[in-house]
Amino acid sequence: MLMEIPKTLKIEHDELHAELVEATKAGGRTGQAANAVARVLHDHFVKEEQYALPPLGILKRLAHGTVQPDMAEVLQMTDRLEAELGTMLVEHESIVAELAKLKDAASAEGHPDVALFADKLMLHARTEEDVLYPTTILIGRYLKLMLAG
Repeated sequence: MLMEIPKTLKIEHDELHAELVEATKAGGRTGQAANAVARVLHDHFVKEEQYALPPLGILKRLAHGTVQPDMAEVLQMTDRLEAELGTMLVEHESIVAELAKLKDAASAEGHPDVALFADKLMLHARTEEDVLYPTTILIGRYLKLMLAG
């Protein structure tokens, strides 16, 4: 089964990445802070796109009552997220700390668009913590129950 990140989430990730690239070009403290965000964010985004977000691609089908044996493929990803959730949340703390520095630098240097981006990425991280990661984990738990029965 082809497991794909929901298009809306993929677009959002791509847009956030593009905005970060632009922020790194701001120069001064803002550019330095944006580069620091990029360093802590890159590996995290890769992990999300490898195993935290793709299971969400079957959510709509599950909500409509469709459960198929080949959906068991998703369990490797959901189990991995569940096992690494603590690490992912610690990474979020580091990312948010660097984003706060970026916001401060951008505000001080007159880059309101970059400060707004920092706020947007902090909100995105919170959405992952409050909604996306728990949903991915629940998809795995639900599938285990449904496929066992």
